[in-house]
Amino acid sequence: MKKYKLLACFILLVPFLLNSCKKFLDVVPDNVATLDNAFKNRHEAEKFLFTCYSYMPKNGDLADDPGMLAGDEIWRFESAKGFMEVARGFQNSVTPLGDRWQYYYQGIRNCNIFLENIDKVPDIDETEKRRWIAETKFLKAYYHFYLMKMYGPVPLMKQNLAIDAGENQVEVSRAPMDSCFNYVVQLINEAAGDLPLTIDNPTKELGRLTQPIALAIKAEVLVYEASPLFNGNADMSTLKNHDGTPLFNAVYSKAKWDSAAVACKQAIDLCHQVGMELYKYNPDFQQYSLSDTIKTQLSIRNSVCERWNSEVIWANTQTNSTSLQKLMTPFWDPDNLDITTIHGELSPPLKIAELFYTSNGVPISEDKTWNYNKRYSLKTAGSNDKLYVRQGYTTAQLNLDREPRFYADLGFDGSVWYGQGMYDDKKPLDLFYLMAKYRQRNGYGKPGFGTVTGYFIKKLIHYENVIDKKGNGYSVTAYPFIIMRLADLYLLYAEALNESEGPGNEVYDYVNKVRQRAGLPTVQTSWDLYSINGSKYTTPNGMRDIIHQERLIELAFEGKRFWDLRRWKEAATQLNMPVKGWDLQQEDAAYYYRPSVLYNQTFGLKDYFWPIRTSALSMNGNLVQNIGW
Repeated sequence: MKKYKLLACFILLVPFLLNSCKKFLDVVPDNVATLDNAFKNRHEAEKFLFTCYSYMPKNGDLADDPGMLAGDEIWRFESAKGFMEVARGFQNSVTPLGDRWQYYYQGIRNCNIFLENIDKVPDIDETEKRRWIAETKFLKAYYHFYLMKMYGPVPLMKQNLAIDAGENQVEVSRAPMDSCFNYVVQLINEAAGDLPLTIDNPTKELGRLTQPIALAIKAEVLVYEASPLFNGNADMSTLKNHDGTPLFNAVYSKAKWDSAAVACKQAIDLCHQVGMELYKYNPDFQQYSLSDTIKTQLSIRNSVCERWNSEVIWANTQTNSTSLQKLMTPFWDPDNLDITTIHGELSPPLKIAELFYTSNGVPISEDKTWNYNKRYSLKTAGSNDKLYVRQGYTTAQLNLDREPRFYADLGFDGSVWYGQGMYDDKKPLDLFYLMAKYRQRNGYGKPGFGTVTGYFIKKLIHYENVIDKKGNGYSVTAYPFIIMRLADLYLLYAEALNESEGPGNEVYDYVNKVRQRAGLPTVQTSWDLYSINGSKYTTPNGMRDIIHQERLIELAFEGKRFWDLRRWKEAATQLNMPVKGWDLQQEDAAYYYRPSVLYNQTFGLKDYFWPIRTSALSMNGNLVQNIGW
């Protein structure tokens, strides 16, 4: 029985034997799955390196990225499955939804195999070998980090276990959270110096690791370590290994924010050194002379949709944005019930629409010139709104006098949708716009098609995409989904510096850089002139709130909100709010613009981390389950 238990534990901890052999078959000649063949020359070793890359999380993929559908930022039709089941509170420990425990440990195991065998390759020069080792160490760190985000403290797989490993070696325990972060940072530090500053061969190598990527992700890791979920989290004080070792340090450490701020600034400086800057729409040629309003919108949208633009630090070449754009693009024609190309079904709830600032750059509940209590009342769009909402269209006050990112990111009934083959903004009445009430072309109707809240996602759809009039064809300009961009790094730095030193000119400066690109006044100007809480930005707590909201707005729909709400320990507030939309089965504006509850979300302490599969616990007696599961 002991032998059987040992074997079962080994297979569980290193469940990768059969799957790894399958991977070997992909990288060695003649289907001979041996390490000697996998590393017999440079060509075969490079194929194994790409196998290590193949475990990268598929950012933006609805089936792989929980940041897209497992939170409260995007809602789908009632029968949607996958990560929507997590959003609806149906997580379980027997067959955890979105479980990635085995998958990422398999990736780590392959990284270890590569590191253990790369010295056997005879025909590789030393510089390239150091680069490959650095890439693999970083990937190993990144897979550990992703496991930590999902599960909290995890076993550290520093080396692979031997086939004849004893029971005490196989039944490993979870490492304390601080040890996990230290190990990830250690690996990134070891890797960074041997990575290239930039990619010299964009045709073949875009997406591969560079020094700016390594330093930016290290900064993100340290911000996570300093955040409330991991830094002095007393709620997790009872999570201990069986020997009594606490897995969370319940003592808050300001020094973690100090380290995070330093790391963020180092990453920013290196990004600037290699020429990265916030993207602004300024093409060499454009057909029409565009207004500043549309240029600002395109600067916001294209910071994500323009391939490898000046702001992109790291993008994921494994994610196909084509299918994502089709699911987001709004078009449903009641005269053509057989449309299958585009769906328009990924819908931001009302709370996301209310998240964006007013045109004055402050929250809608704070702007003393904006009537928050009347936000659902009706108003007709005037000439000043003509590039945002079709002039003369009746809509809710909530959709008027909002910041440029509101209109760049969201589509809604009556909103102008710049693109769709119509690019002359000097003729606003000729621009494409949405009609989303019941029985209208973009409105509620065919199941699985059309918005479920009354809002659409515009931000992730390239403005040059075109649908034909009947929706039978759709040309898509695809792009790799972004993992890290400069605006994200700027806001991480502002957050870390505010926690480390409090608000000051440098904190304001990096937030204001992002706001300026979004067409907004500075934080100081907006709060001084328009907020009912004018001094908010002068205190650490007030500036923290501003930075948090700025991140949630700037990085909306990029898969960041799901993780940010958790690391800030704000998920228990935000994810216990009802998911609302407009009353979609109404044809008249007076009835359509009534908030309607779609779902009452619930979120408890246990939901901050994924459960470890119960079968893993039964096979490895040293593993302990996360709290609440």
